Amino acid sequence: MTAAKKAQRAEVLRVGIYLFDKVELLDFAGPCEVFSVTSELNHFGLFQVLTVSQDGRPIQTIHGLRVVTDYSFDNHPPIDILVIPGGVGTRSEIKKEKVLQWISRVNHQAKITMSVCSGAVLLGKLGLLDGLEATTHHEVLDLLQQTAPRALVMPEKRWTDNGRVMTSGGISAGIDLSLHLVSKFYGQEVMKKTMAYMEYGDWRTT
Repeated sequence: MTAAKKAQRAEVLRVGIYLFDKVELLDFAGPCEVFSVTSELNHFGLFQVLTVSQDGRPIQTIHGLRVVTDYSFDNHPPIDILVIPGGVGTRSEIKKEKVLQWISRVNHQAKITMSVCSGAVLLGKLGLLDGLEATTHHEVLDLLQQTAPRALVMPEKRWTDNGRVMTSGGISAGIDLSLHLVSKFYGQEVMKKTMAYMEYGDWRTT
């Protein structure tokens, strides 16, 4: 059976992206594009992408774009891949007990939890990075180390894969980690097809 046919028969993984005020746009739009394009190129299978905000209301990104979310903490379906983006707003989110409790609960149920940029600080606050390699935006490395003193902060890495918990560096690095996840679940052929459609990176030579 070819890789393409295997992809058609594979399970559909639900990707839940957490959105909050002053989130960095590309932090969530990048992964959203990767998983959505992969789904489209494979008969709208493999991934189903949804967005979640605390109360289900629209949020406003750091640059002012307003985004309507799909679900709230109370009514979203089960999530297989949890995406925690970053942005200035994480400084407020880390102080919200309800947000931390929700991330902890969904992380426990999900197959994968991944952060982009300063989203790693939220994972670090919960102890989810203790003893694990982690990275984040270069301007947030010190804050991550302070928040997660037991984490192995790796400034030189664009992303880290610890099995269930993954982190990526600033902004565009979330695209790289998302592509890694596509390959991890469905193989290199599916990932390369997504890269070619997006004209991303060195897709012509992969």
